[in-house]
Amino acid sequence: MITLAFDTASDRCTVAATDGHRVAHRHLDGARGHATAILSLLDEVLGDVAAAPRDVSLLLTGDGPGSFTGLRVSSAVAKALAWGRRGITWRTAPSLLVRAAAHAAVGGSTVLALSDALRGEVYAGCWRFRAGGLVASGPSPRAVAPEQLASLFGPVDVVVGTVPEALHPLITLATGRSITGGEAALPDARTLLTLAAIDGATTLVTDAASWEPVYGRPAEAQAVWERTHGRPLPPAPGLIR
Repeated sequence: MITLAFDTASDRCTVAATDGHRVAHRHLDGARGHATAILSLLDEVLGDVAAAPRDVSLLLTGDGPGSFTGLRVSSAVAKALAWGRRGITWRTAPSLLVRAAAHAAVGGSTVLALSDALRGEVYAGCWRFRAGGLVASGPSPRAVAPEQLASLFGPVDVVVGTVPEALHPLITLATGRSITGGEAALPDARTLLTLAAIDGATTLVTDAASWEPVYGRPAEAQAVWERTHGRPLPPAPGLIR
């Protein structure tokens, strides 16, 4: 069985594939290059495990929150794969969980994962890892002010993420933990591969046509329009919500 995983919610496009024995991985930094590079990266990792898109049985994707453009890229590719091969199983996991899982202690721990949400906010998600599974700690991943972290998620053992340096003191003050950043905090599709075996980590996509990623909040253009007009942005013609 070939499993293919990718996450494009951040500036890093990360892809991985496994045949159950070998694991192949590639990544590309720079959000502007995701759309043009992801198909080539997917072909490369599949080639490394002597497979092709038609051989993929399980598809794993990070579903956000994060970059609107990045999430649309991964959504489009995942839907194309799901439609092109009807026998494929598609499961998703929060992109912040992909970061958190890489820092969970073997004996269990509570990990708060963060990414930059701009406007002085962070996308935040928290999970308590334990033998054989995990549970969410606090609300679902969302954009919050750093000062809200403690009240929303409670005590944590580890804080990991890539956020502006200016926010680090606020995060440390709110959580009592220094943030693990840099390369170690970036998402890795190899970690996403491992989530398939963890109870409660992934969600089955049952309707590829209607599935949408978790953007975390409205796009800036939508927010500006709604502030200007004082009402919700209406759906595009022909779009049913």
